[in-house]
Amino acid sequence: MNAWLQDIFTITELNPTWQQQAIDATLTDKLRTKAFAITPENVEEVIENRFHLFKSIYPAFSQFCQTNLQIRPAKMLGILWDYWLPLGIKIASQRQQLGHPFIQGILGGQGTGKTTMCGVMKIILSQLGYTCLSLSLDDLYKTYSDRLILQQQDPRLIWRGPPGTHDVDLGLHVLQQIHQGNSPIVVPRFDKSLHQGAGDRTTSKIVHNIDIVLFEGWFVGVEPINQVVFDHPPPPIMTTEDKKFARDMNLKLHDYLPLWNQLDSLIMLHPQDYRLSLTWRKQAEHQMIATGKPGMSDTQIENFVNFFWRTLHPELFIPPLLETPTIVDLVIEINCDHLWNKIYQPGLCASNK
Repeated sequence: MNAWLQDIFTITELNPTWQQQAIDATLTDKLRTKAFAITPENVEEVIENRFHLFKSIYPAFSQFCQTNLQIRPAKMLGILWDYWLPLGIKIASQRQQLGHPFIQGILGGQGTGKTTMCGVMKIILSQLGYTCLSLSLDDLYKTYSDRLILQQQDPRLIWRGPPGTHDVDLGLHVLQQIHQGNSPIVVPRFDKSLHQGAGDRTTSKIVHNIDIVLFEGWFVGVEPINQVVFDHPPPPIMTTEDKKFARDMNLKLHDYLPLWNQLDSLIMLHPQDYRLSLTWRKQAEHQMIATGKPGMSDTQIENFVNFFWRTLHPELFIPPLLETPTIVDLVIEINCDHLWNKIYQPGLCASNK
């Protein structure tokens, strides 16, 4: 982290030296300036607004880091300044321009930081005067009893999560009600701890006057692809049965398209290598076991992750989204340490710098 940014803790008002350093650093990253519509003409105003927003949200952000992330907030200062603050401002601006509740889709696999991002965005957007709701695709799971019936119909669905295990009509109703500006809204919630970890619906949440929805999930916005790709798919889609399962899950995605059509924008949290999800899951389980909590073995984790790669393989479903700017508005690349590496609009790459 640059020394000039560390000085933000000690200054109460912008001074010319600090401001110029912030301007120079901001304009250096061409992909980020394009993503946030920052130009040499407006950068001074951008820095001023970001500085004052930082000062106003930092106490709540600091508490969030210590309570939810168990890390020192200063460690997250760079990502807060370079990414989270301008992204929150961008989402707020889109809501203002739209003139009615704004639904921001967030697509990201395990470990990409969807929950953390939503938590920070709620802090920022609240300070900007907007009422924000976090909604997970997980909240739309079918009930435990319905999933038992579903598993009897299709024994391949050994875990919740793949296409077909959600109540799409429920999600569509909730998002349509919010889009129309209705209030209050009954928002479903899901408790993963019920039924020995199988999970079930729990008490719904009543929300009022929602301005912005952060709708996140591991395949939010993912669309069906050409079935021919399953003739020669990547591992772990190996057997004839695997290919049949992958094709069936691909077809199930058609049921979700009306839900995706409710999104006003889609952000993709994109790991540098999709296989990092496996590494991150192992790290998380090892940490739980180290604290005395039960956790899965490495073999169990590999079987679990491979199951989801058989349903919607990242090598097959992510590239088409990256190549279609009309679907994904922003791509956020995630490092192996879970931190954001860069942000760009689809169709732009490092060579465009």
